[in-house]
Amino acid sequence: MTRPVLRVGDTGRVEAVCVVHAEIEVRTRVGRSAIDKRPVEGRVAVAALGLAGDHVCDTAHHGGIDQAVYAYADEDARRWGGELDRELPAGWFGENLRLTGLPVSDAVLGARWTIGDTLLEVSAPRVPCATFQQWSGEQRWVKRFALRADTGAYFRVLTEGTIGAGDEVRVVHVPDHGITVRDLFTGADPARLERLRAEEPTISADVRMQIDRHTRTRTAVAVEVQA
Repeated sequence: MTRPVLRVGDTGRVEAVCVVHAEIEVRTRVGRSAIDKRPVEGRVAVAALGLAGDHVCDTAHHGGIDQAVYAYADEDARRWGGELDRELPAGWFGENLRLTGLPVSDAVLGARWTIGDTLLEVSAPRVPCATFQQWSGEQRWVKRFALRADTGAYFRVLTEGTIGAGDEVRVVHVPDHGITVRDLFTGADPARLERLRAEEPTISADVRMQIDRHTRTRTAVAVEVQA
């Protein structure tokens, strides 16, 4: 399947800005999750660690400057809604921003997007977890979500400001390596991931760990095939 190529000048729009509505109880070590996010009115301040009024509970695996803002495409949400035969409103994926007009999962790592007066940088794919499974109420949800690889994207905040529903989203910089959050999540081309490691100075320690995991998996498979 041919994936869209995001270029400088491409634009989209913010459909909704979402923050924590209420913490829920989950079957994890922390026991609480802030995945229940709902749209809020007006403009929302965005700082280095995320949106005003938002937070994470499991700080060992979520949040921080490299996962400050999570965005999901409305087009992907609608596709899932059709398959699940249910409405998936803004915030259902635990996203801070529901966007339209841009294929968020095909954002290039290290790309920079302006939204309102903020400047955000694409930092990582979303990796589905047991909390997402419990929240969804759908059978085999994590596996289905992973197979589709419409993960959405995390962003770090380069320029703080405010974001509101209706804001234009504009791609203002795209690194030459062209490797997307989807490419990283699937690990389908290890050589390209090594190029990402070599050429993209913004990648986080977590992204490097993801690349290492893909490399180990490919190596193990190759050894098994040769045996």
